[in-house]
Amino acid sequence: MRVVVVGATGNVGTSVLNALRVDPAVTAVVGVADRRPERDFGAKTSWQTADVTRDDLVAVFRGADVVIHLAWLFQPIRDSAVTWRANVLGSMRVFDAVARADVPALVYASSVGAYSPGPRDRVVDESWPTHGWPRAAYGREKAYVERALDVFERDHPDIRVVRLRPGYVFQRAAASEQRRLFAGPFLPGRLVKRVPVLPDLPELRLQTVHAEDMGQAYRLAAVRPVSGPFNIAADPVLTTRELAEMLGARTVTVPPWLARGALAAAWHAHLVPASPGLFEMAMHVPVMDTTRARTELGWSPRHSAGDAVREMIEGLSEGAGLDTPPLKPDGSRLDELASGVGERR
Repeated sequence: MRVVVVGATGNVGTSVLNALRVDPAVTAVVGVADRRPERDFGAKTSWQTADVTRDDLVAVFRGADVVIHLAWLFQPIRDSAVTWRANVLGSMRVFDAVARADVPALVYASSVGAYSPGPRDRVVDESWPTHGWPRAAYGREKAYVERALDVFERDHPDIRVVRLRPGYVFQRAAASEQRRLFAGPFLPGRLVKRVPVLPDLPELRLQTVHAEDMGQAYRLAAVRPVSGPFNIAADPVLTTRELAEMLGARTVTVPPWLARGALAAAWHAHLVPASPGLFEMAMHVPVMDTTRARTELGWSPRHSAGDAVREMIEGLSEGAGLDTPPLKPDGSRLDELASGVGERR
């Protein structure tokens, strides 16, 4: 089996490559990225440099048995036209190339962020509406790509399509990247484990998964004859009180409107890259039922949700990363300031 992984150098992509290269059913892996990594991912893996917004993807995909589409652009977060072109139009170019290259299977990286706001009193399965959160570009784009994939499946019923909808994906090696994407240059990494207080936001419920387990989910989706959407998250669902325990902090009750207002002020002052809309989305996404992933996909995480968060906290405190362009370890934060907070990729 020959598997092409689009967006292979990031948090999830590196874990997918690691999972695929040890599966005996996979004979060749092609990593696709706009910048090649220095890291060696084994003899099975070769590389193609391509940008999903402009390069010929048909030639890259031809001869593949499965294409796994992971590529997603978070920054420049203040310019939604750029992210729309990369994430929505780029994904549509990937889907079109899959069909034109006669690839039998497509696995797409959706997200819990694609879901419409959910109930507070129960979990939801994969049939819950995927219309996103309108005030966050991430939610709008993930929802739109879901609609584009609906049309693709209708027009190409002979192609097996799988959508994985994970919660927050963490690992130590992604700490520097996620700090740059969501917290910005003013977060003192070495002080993360010394945070004295954390806002208690009862409506915020986090479903997380370790990147290694996420890589296994994509491997299973590629090699097994499954189709449709799958929710991916480890147990347990985490609250801010449990996060505070991991940090050794105490919780302080803060109204959600006040937390959003503080974030909005920091956002408008260009102190943080994460928009208020992302915070709102996190407060509204439903809690996912992962039964289908465990029973039909055969997926079972090795790491708990708490393990994934603790590893991320350790990584943040150490400035951890990996030798791929997106995951590079913390360097000079002056570069982030010089290019504008939230503007760099």
